[in-house]
Amino acid sequence: MRFRPLAAAALATGLTLFATGTAQAAVTISQGHVDALDIDWTGSALTLDIRDHTVSPAVDRDPSTVTLEAVSASKTTVPASSAYSFLGSPGSPVWILPQSQASGILWPGFSTEGVPTGVLQGNSVTAKLISVTGPADFSTYTTNAFGTPTVWFDSGNGLPDSRAVAVNTHSHANWAFEAAGTYTLVFEVTATTSAGTAVSTGQKSYTLTVQP
Repeated sequence: MRFRPLAAAALATGLTLFATGTAQAAVTISQGHVDALDIDWTGSALTLDIRDHTVSPAVDRDPSTVTLEAVSASKTTVPASSAYSFLGSPGSPVWILPQSQASGILWPGFSTEGVPTGVLQGNSVTAKLISVTGPADFSTYTTNAFGTPTVWFDSGNGLPDSRAVAVNTHSHANWAFEAAGTYTLVFEVTATTSAGTAVSTGQKSYTLTVQP
């Protein structure tokens, strides 16, 4: 069997992508644990990807290849407390990917476990929500033992929003969507090395679909 030059070149490219692992199939993840913002240090650069723990062993995925999905079971209503007014009017629908793991619902986290202590100034990075495109507002927030929320990011009061995140840590927050539909979230993570060099992951787009 004889390969034509173009066919042989295409095959070689395909084999190279397979061997290096740079080609990834598009996936939709609708339940289980992911580190939606998985921030790593390569020794010279910050990287931002999605760490998918729904498969074993866990794998890193480029956000451009992943759709994160909030299933219908994540739908609830805005609490009556005025502390939750950033989610909308009391009793109005809201879809929440929760801070604590719930069966059948996506559980997105934040991880800087791949950034060792001592390489960045302040031992922290700055996570930025640059923009949100979608049918309504998006926010992330935590709640304490008394149910009091602390807002991390909120597209409803203007963007970009920034939050310092300590290195070598792992955390979870509530991800809230105020309407069903498809959202595009743009995140960027920045820091300064211990040598004084500014570093950035660049802006990464995340696609999230919210089921009615």
